[in-house]
Amino acid sequence: MALIQQIIFIAALGTVAWLVVRRIRIISATIRLGRAEDRNDQPAKRWAVMLRVALGQKKMFDRPLIGFLHFAVYAGFILINVEVLEITLDGLLGKHRLFAPFLGSFYPFLLGFFEFLAISVLLACTIFLIRRSILQVERLQPSRHREMSGWPQLDGKLILVFEIVLMIAILTMNAADSVLQDLGSEHYTRTGDFFFSQFLKPVFEGWNENSLIIYERFAWWLHILGIFVFAVYLTYSKHLHIVLAFPNTYFSRLIPKGKMHNMPEITNEVKMMLGLETSQTGEVAAVPERFGAKDVQDLSWKNLMDAYSCTECGRCTAACPANMTGKKLSPRKIMMDTRDRLEDVGKNMLANGGQFADDGKSLMGDYILNEEILACTSCNACVQECPVLINPLDIILQLRRYKIMDEAQAPGSWNMMFQNLDTNQAPWKFSPGDRFNWANELRQEQP
Repeated sequence: MALIQQIIFIAALGTVAWLVVRRIRIISATIRLGRAEDRNDQPAKRWAVMLRVALGQKKMFDRPLIGFLHFAVYAGFILINVEVLEITLDGLLGKHRLFAPFLGSFYPFLLGFFEFLAISVLLACTIFLIRRSILQVERLQPSRHREMSGWPQLDGKLILVFEIVLMIAILTMNAADSVLQDLGSEHYTRTGDFFFSQFLKPVFEGWNENSLIIYERFAWWLHILGIFVFAVYLTYSKHLHIVLAFPNTYFSRLIPKGKMHNMPEITNEVKMMLGLETSQTGEVAAVPERFGAKDVQDLSWKNLMDAYSCTECGRCTAACPANMTGKKLSPRKIMMDTRDRLEDVGKNMLANGGQFADDGKSLMGDYILNEEILACTSCNACVQECPVLINPLDIILQLRRYKIMDEAQAPGSWNMMFQNLDTNQAPWKFSPGDRFNWANELRQEQP
């Protein structure tokens, strides 16, 4: 029987490893479709940002209670995996509590710490589920934000229920294990009671040894197979940010948020018109194939990593002044739409031997609407709010450049402003010489 369990476990582990590696390759390939962008400068500062924001959860603690609860889930996820290592080795070797003989009296203390984390995760996930389903926090509701309809709404709740079930499984597994130890059951190493699960032992009073073994094995398999399923599910879910938050914060922008990237080709053209020295001395700057971005291939690899890193928390959308006034723009939707397009591109590549075949679609138009990008005020509120340093504004600006510079589809009022900037060096329709006339009028009014 033990040999059969080992074979099943090895088969399950191998299947999960294959699925995860396959998925990672697809995600990596779609991110590499983006334009090259150098984000390797100032490594010391980048490490500091990553440790502070990704590891230390700094921006989550802008809202202390939510930050504490999120940190409980985050710490539990990271540290409980040490116990998952033991369970995995037990499954591969056909052992039970492999580390117990080596750690001695420290083992129950360590398991007690893991149980404390499990209780913290259980409580935090329950509170988050209540916030989503009963209190109905506005930024998470599909009735207010259309991007949260369907799978995103289910995804947010499903993972919470999933983690609650996994934590219950590990606590009841330890409790049944302790009762079997008390009965002197063979194969169950004597470790003593564990700190929290000992209070669940009365639940198993009156159970015979066979029933206890069946439940303990059921909970063991439920927990480890649940972890395996979670590992695969993670790569399809918004919870991929658990992994990508680290590289995404490391490669985040270090320049001030309000600074926008100019297009070198346009900058050189303007300098040449003004008779200023350009970087293209004696040469004509090459005209780009496309101004701005129409599809994901026109964005940078960092923009695409941002899309995969989005947590769908909605803090960006809740802070967006355009969204507050009822406009269609939602920075969260911009990131989710970009990720949806990447998912479709990945499926396309998978079906065509790793190469993308034109499907007649593009990010601009088929996923993101013109009305959305025109509503943006470029205020950077979304960038400021993101807990993993995603920059939706950069994508919006590139899409808007394409619509205006490549397709010449700017609103009439914008065209008038552009004309004024070109002729008067100001958005208003009067000459630069008249710019301070208002001050002259004030002088005349003074006694």
